Amino acid sequence: MKIAAIIAGALLGLLFIMSAVTFLFKLVNIPELPEGTPMASFMAAFVPTGYMTFVKVIELLGGIFVAIPRTRNLGLLCLGPILVNIFVFHHLVAGDGVLQPMLLGIAALALFLLWVERKVWLGLIWPARS
Repeated sequence: MKIAAIIAGALLGLLFIMSAVTFLFKLVNIPELPEGTPMASFMAAFVPTGYMTFVKVIELLGGIFVAIPRTRNLGLLCLGPILVNIFVFHHLVAGDGVLQPMLLGIAALALFLLWVERKVWLGLIWPARS
């Protein structure tokens, strides 16, 4: 189980590191979105204001933290809200649904890592009694 958690953490971390680095260093051109669509409005608000850059920096830090076993829980804490927003974006804004293989794979990796560390996370809900 420990080796599987290391592999899952490395995969999830690398996915988010890759996503952040390609955006931050402009390694890929952002395609033009059709005018007047919800996606175009969303990106028109997020990209020029610097909000997307902020999100990508948090993704980069979260990806690095998840890839390192000692800081994995901190990384999951950083990436959790981003994962929720990715799913909500694809469901509500893009309209292409959440049942895409890549989204399901990312969710499976994150849920597996949360399951492996469930005792630590449950400590947030039910603190240990002295």
